[in-house]
This record gives sequence, structure tokens and C-alpha cells, in this order.
Amino acid sequence: MSAVWKRLATTAVLLPLVVWLVLGGPPWLFHALVIALSGAAVWELGRMLERTGGASAGWLGVALGVLVTGSFAIDGAPVAALALAVVVTMTAPLASRRALATDVTVTRLFGVAYVSWLLGHGILLRELPGGGELVLFLAGVTWVGESSAYAVGSMIGRHKLAPVVSPGKTVEGGIAQVLASVLGSLLLGFWLVPGWSARRVVAAGVLLGVVGQIGDLAESVVKRSVGAKDTGGLIPGHGGVLDRLDGLLFNTPAFFYFVTFQGAVP
Repeated sequence: MSAVWKRLATTAVLLPLVVWLVLGGPPWLFHALVIALSGAAVWELGRMLERTGGASAGWLGVALGVLVTGSFAIDGAPVAALALAVVVTMTAPLASRRALATDVTVTRLFGVAYVSWLLGHGILLRELPGGGELVLFLAGVTWVGESSAYAVGSMIGRHKLAPVVSPGKTVEGGIAQVLASVLGSLLLGFWLVPGWSARRVVAAGVLLGVVGQIGDLAESVVKRSVGAKDTGGLIPGHGGVLDRLDGLLFNTPAFFYFVTFQGAVP
């Protein structure tokens, strides 16, 4: 089966489950999904770095990542959980027999900050009034934008967007991502956030289209530095968990604060 068909088959199976989980499933189950994705992504990040001579975050790194992401389900807990993760990470080498444990410490801190802290905002978003609709809007617009960037960049992309970081990404694809994100935002907005004005919906689309690309490029920096094409192979046709979350890692907190600062809760 080709990579394209694997991707389509995986999407066909997972999409209805995700839509149900976001809109109709119990909150605790959504929290569990986000926490599991966080743990898997931290593990993938550590394994990717380990393959090139770096250090894996190990089970302690995964546990701290899960702790930080899960803390977003408890009012007032995220900052305390992050502080605890930093303290544990910095003191854990004292019990290590390795001559130099700095690489492990850096990997754990990076995984917690880059993956777990950012992803935890998805739990906050889901807890808002109309949170299920907001999460689906976020995921849908991000997916439409990324898919359009890939398609347009593959077909007519000529000008490199960031050749050193990600040679495959093009200016044409980047423009398509922003335009498609705005279009997707308008289409989904009428269904999921009908109370929003057209200006707010367009602003959300531009935000997600631009910030999503920055998130994608940020992950490309990491993969490029270690010579990896994908972060893993857990999702058939899609690569690793982190590959699917790259745009969402930056888009999720950006969209959460966009909604809350503007008082745009549906």
C-alpha cells in the first residue's frame, strides 16, 4: 500500500473517532488522549535525538511530560507542575552514575517545554464553554492549511521558503496555507462558532495559518539538526505523533489566548 493510501486509510479510521471524542466524548477521555499524545511525543523526541548520538528523555522525561500536560486539567496546577518538572530534571543527574548528564537534562527540559507545556493548552481550550467546537475548529483549520500547503507546494512550488531548515517547503505552499486556513476558518466558523463576526473568523484563520507554519518549521529545525525525516512511525502514512502535532503545538496556545483575550468564547 502506498504512503498516500495509508494516510487516507488512517485518516478515515481516526477522523470519526476524534470528532466524536471532541464533541461528544466525556472530558476525562479527551484529557487522557492529550496526555497520551504528550507522552508519546516526548518519547519520540528523545528517541530521535538518541539515534544521532544525543540523549533520550527516558521514562523520567516521559513521566514529567505527562505530569505537566495532565496538570492543565487542574486549576492553578500547571505552573507548579512545570516548576516541579524543572527541579526534578535538574536534580536527577545527582543520582546518575554517568560522568556527564547534561545532555539528558537538556533533552528532558526541551521535551517538557516544547511538547508538554504547549500541548496542555488543548485541555484548557476544551474546558472553555463551547470548548469541543473550539478544539474541532482549531484542528480542522490547521489540517486544511497544512494539507493545502503540501498540495500546492508539491504541484507549483518554485521558491524555497526556508531552504536551510526545510528544503521541501515553498513560498507558494506557505501562501496557500494562509489562504486555505482563512477559507477553512470561514467554512467551519459558520458551523462551529456561529456567534463570531466574519472579521474575527478571518483573523483566526490568518493566525492559525501563520503560526502553524512557524510550528512546522520549528520541528523541521529539530529534525534537520539530527538528519531525521520523520519523528517516528507510530501512525501509518503519517509518520510519528510529533509529525502530526507540529503545527498544533504552536497553534493550540496561540488560539487559546486568541479566544480568551478577546472574550471570544462561543
